[in-house]
Amino acid sequence: MKILVVGSGGREHAIVWKLNQSPAKPELYCAPGNAGIAQLATCVPARVDDVKSLADLASSLSIDLTIVGPEVPLVAGIADVFAAWGLRLVGPTAAAARLEGSKIFAKEFMARHEIPTARFNICDSPGAAIDAFERNYNLPVVIKADGLAAGKGVRIAATQDEFEAAINEMMVERIFGEAGARVLIEECLVGQEASLMLFTDGRGYKLIAPARDYKRVNDGDLGPNTGGMGSYSTAGLIDPLALAAIEHNIIQPTLAGMAAEGAPFSGVLYVGLMLTSDGPAVIEFNARFGDPETQSVLTRLNSDLVDIFESIAGGNIEQIPVAWSEDSSVCVVAASGGYPGAFEKDKQISGLPEANRLRDVVVFHAGTAIDTAGKFTTTGGRVLGVTATGANVPAARDRAYQAVEQIKFDGMHYRSDIAAGI
Repeated sequence: MKILVVGSGGREHAIVWKLNQSPAKPELYCAPGNAGIAQLATCVPARVDDVKSLADLASSLSIDLTIVGPEVPLVAGIADVFAAWGLRLVGPTAAAARLEGSKIFAKEFMARHEIPTARFNICDSPGAAIDAFERNYNLPVVIKADGLAAGKGVRIAATQDEFEAAINEMMVERIFGEAGARVLIEECLVGQEASLMLFTDGRGYKLIAPARDYKRVNDGDLGPNTGGMGSYSTAGLIDPLALAAIEHNIIQPTLAGMAAEGAPFSGVLYVGLMLTSDGPAVIEFNARFGDPETQSVLTRLNSDLVDIFESIAGGNIEQIPVAWSEDSSVCVVAASGGYPGAFEKDKQISGLPEANRLRDVVVFHAGTAIDTAGKFTTTGGRVLGVTATGANVPAARDRAYQAVEQIKFDGMHYRSDIAAGI
């Protein structure tokens, strides 16, 4: 069996790593992949936003099943193109991927189907945004760019000046391009955040072990948003009563609502949650695995990921057992100097063999290459996802940070408080 994974980050490395453990022994390809993925799969140069070329690649390689990691090809309609070519793929159609591709679509969808979420206003101009804020909201307030912004298109403003600066950046300076043509103004929900993903074929679903991620770049949840600086997953992260409420009030209405609107969602659905005093509410939807949550949850997956993906493609996910380890896992992201702003590249990485030799540690590559001397170097903002498992969160955390301490590259920075105090 030949499987193609689309993407080049730590999430895709984790997917390839888990697929490689399958008894089915699939022949693995990744487009475009990275230096870590290349240790487990054949990496093929590709642009993830060129979905027709990806279909041509899958066809030329006689790929049996394609797994899509990042959001860009999903929003661009890769599932629709593959279906038209008669190619099997795990991932939602472009219509279903609007849950991530447009924050405004997602909010209006939740309003139509009475799915709990923050109160919001849709704004088409800076003046409309300022007016909506002054009429309807107290500080702090949340500002979100409508379209894709690599996980960075959210600002939480604690002051009027911060609010106006965020509106100016998004709508006037267009730092996120057309994603900032329209924005959402939202009340700031208060509570504990959690990430809950699920495998779904559009009708049935199986929950993925819950996780929690850390978006801000600095310790103490300070500094700008990033794509994610770390995560952890552990049994009981969401208590059973809250989990039942999430299924009843959020997951089931979401899947039923998308199907009723003619865009059934098949693939991996990510629900970003705030566990408030009034019950769970949706912060955002993603149309794929979260990153770095994937690194945390797949290290806890006891079931065969090939079987799971096959059941999604075959429309029988509810017939497949999905089992999770009772162990906990922690992922710490090592990032390049300057990230999440302009960052440095081509820095040689040392200490990877030493980190990988530690017990129950796996280092997932996110932005790496191999130079002419055969050494690993940095190519991305998030470079590595150092992930460890243990009997509980403190044990996993200790191992993860022990591994991080083995790794060095110029400008490397990471948060020191991932999963602290859990």
